[in-house]
Amino acid sequence: MIKLLNKEIKLASSPLSFLFLVFACMTFIPQYPILVGAFFVSFGLFHSFQAAREADDIHYSVLLPIAKKDIVTSKYIFSVTLKMIAFVLNTVFTILRMTVMKNAAAYQTNVMMFPNPVYLAFVLIIFAEFNYFFIRLFFKTAYYFGKPFVIFAVMAFLTVGIGETLHHIPGLGFLNSAESSDLPIQLIILLCGILIYAVVTLLSWKASMKSLETIDL
Repeated sequence: MIKLLNKEIKLASSPLSFLFLVFACMTFIPQYPILVGAFFVSFGLFHSFQAAREADDIHYSVLLPIAKKDIVTSKYIFSVTLKMIAFVLNTVFTILRMTVMKNAAAYQTNVMMFPNPVYLAFVLIIFAEFNYFFIRLFFKTAYYFGKPFVIFAVMAFLTVGIGETLHHIPGLGFLNSAESSDLPIQLIILLCGILIYAVVTLLSWKASMKSLETIDL
């Protein structure tokens, strides 16, 4: 598996997948739907799948003395690792926004989503959608990626819209709060986001392995 991961990083991946991690910095942008950053991180990973497809990486990999499920697993580990790097950056930047930058003038009249644990939960949901709607559907053919990415993009921007709308509903203002009194319920929502990400990723990984075993390459 280590050798497969080295192949993913050195041969199959696109430099854009690493470069697009910088979009985690969108957490700092005031008056902007910062959840879009999670979409762009995923878009960077899309470029690796595109590069691998153009290099015929899947067909090359199945000729190696390895199980097909290992090919899928290496793709998932690579994707999850990059997403977790982005998530750690999002978390660090969120903590900075909630503490030392809380009273910065640029953020005082922000009507968009505020970076807090609820925001982090939505980031994980978008990452989970990439795994389920893009990677899972990609492995149904191990070749076509246009339709899976369009489906993911639609779902991701629906999630952005929901995230930006909910906190404007009366009684749900705590979703966009930076007050310590609202932190416990926000952390519960974050834990739900972590659970959703873990379960959805596991299900999509298993479905992808099953798909690659059954298709004729």
